[in-house]
Amino acid sequence: MENIALIESFSEFKDDKLIDRVTLMAILEDVFRSALKKKYGDDDNFDIIINPDKGDLEIWRNRIVVADGEVEDENQEISLKEAQKIEPDFEVGEDVSEEVKLMDLGRRSILALRQNLISKIHEHDNTNIYKQFKELEGEIYTAEVHHIRHRAVILLDDDGNEIILPKDRQIPSDFFRKGENVRGIIESVELKGNKPSIIMSRSSPLFLEKLFESEIPEVFDGLITVKKVVRIPGEKAKVAVDSYDDRIDPVGACVGMKGSRIHGIVRELGNENIDVINYTNNLQLFVTRALSPARITSIKLNEETKRAEVILRPEEVSKAIGRGGHNIRLAGQLTGYEIDVFREGAEEDVELREFSDEIDDWIIKEFSKIGLDTAKSILEKEIGDLVKMTDLEEETIVEVVNILKKEFEE
Repeated sequence: MENIALIESFSEFKDDKLIDRVTLMAILEDVFRSALKKKYGDDDNFDIIINPDKGDLEIWRNRIVVADGEVEDENQEISLKEAQKIEPDFEVGEDVSEEVKLMDLGRRSILALRQNLISKIHEHDNTNIYKQFKELEGEIYTAEVHHIRHRAVILLDDDGNEIILPKDRQIPSDFFRKGENVRGIIESVELKGNKPSIIMSRSSPLFLEKLFESEIPEVFDGLITVKKVVRIPGEKAKVAVDSYDDRIDPVGACVGMKGSRIHGIVRELGNENIDVINYTNNLQLFVTRALSPARITSIKLNEETKRAEVILRPEEVSKAIGRGGHNIRLAGQLTGYEIDVFREGAEEDVELREFSDEIDDWIIKEFSKIGLDTAKSILEKEIGDLVKMTDLEEETIVEVVNILKKEFEE
């Protein structure tokens, strides 16, 4: 009963780790063979018999009977005298099988064996977790906030698996409380040592794409295809969509009546501004759509250099560039073209950087942020409007306007 009692004590790990009995027995055999090899130098002549249903295990040592005084390898051979203690009618040359009790291995070996078993079960458990989450890479997953650190939020799922949401994978406006559920995509899964490292992301463009799949039935069903997603997390995103069914308006279906369908996605992303655009193979039209809400007067593409020269009316330039340059940057990422913006009548205008001797660079940059990078684009605005649009003092703006006026008076 010694073997059975010990095996049952080892089997308690099965219930804790939810390992099936057959797998546990395979791990046990591997662990016992390691112990036998350590004690006897070799385990080739040992038979380990496992009964998965009863949790029983027997170890038998096989040796050849040799004449007394001729034993050269005690692990492989047994003297006739010792063999006849087991069975009186044994003769030289016969095989002897002798059961090895676990207690024969010694208390220290049993403790080491138990520790090895724990390690093997953890290794098996971690391998299963790795495989499980590797299959979930790129999919949306929900877990609960367990611990909030400076550089990452530690999440736990329902099975107690640890998931890391690093600071640079969070949306800037994200604010988490312990115990609340968080959604993101499983971005990467790696084995570090024997422990799986599971990284979640909320800032990835793929997260937005997967939200479209989960929230918009036509995308989930494949009637609408998300062709490309670009994002500045928490600020602005552009999503190009297409449909192979001419009866479906992909943009209308994604946005919904008065934005009803996309509202949940916007809320999930911290009120990120999402432009949904009809995809087209017509590059000129695609660049035009990508720069919305600005209206383009004309466009010229250079497919070799991947540059687009876009001409707009002066009042449309700031719309094309967008707050902080977000709109034009995302349009370039979406289309794959570097976009250069020009105003109508720009040949009669003077670029603001031409005045760098008289106007400080930081002031020029402040105007450029709102799409005002020529003299006329500033002179067309009222002083009061310029004060509201920029972070500049009225006195500074008046000084800049006077400098620019002199240029045209001359």
